[in-house]
Amino acid sequence: MITAVSIIVVPYDHSESSKKALAKAAALAQADERIELNIITVVETHLLYSEHLSVKGIRDDLLAEAREHLDEAKRNLSQLPNTIKTAVLIGTPSLSIVEYAIQKDAELIIMGSRGVTGLKELFLGSVSHYVVQKSSCPVYIVK
Repeated sequence: MITAVSIIVVPYDHSESSKKALAKAAALAQADERIELNIITVVETHLLYSEHLSVKGIRDDLLAEAREHLDEAKRNLSQLPNTIKTAVLIGTPSLSIVEYAIQKDAELIIMGSRGVTGLKELFLGSVSHYVVQKSSCPVYIVK
């Protein structure tokens, strides 16, 4: 249950699914200004350290694009009185989301069922499936 001061983590990758999850989180946060939204994007380690992306500028571009998407998401929520924090994480998305939620003592993760990877499983994307299985807090999946 969401308490007086709660942290909701919203993994965001600029996909339609993550935009819907962010909208659901915003609707929940609107009910209580003490709810803090943490919008995170995970840049996959293999993208940053691939031999094909050895040029520092390309890596910087990936991180800048992630930051830009988070800034846009935060601007879209500017009407909310809630505290909104953003973070760009580097690592494996599924593991990074679970670890971030633990570090922040989150009470809820709200995420889309599929991201921009294009890889599909039968019911859930592999990232959302992992998060549901391994998270220490409840996970709300938005279709």
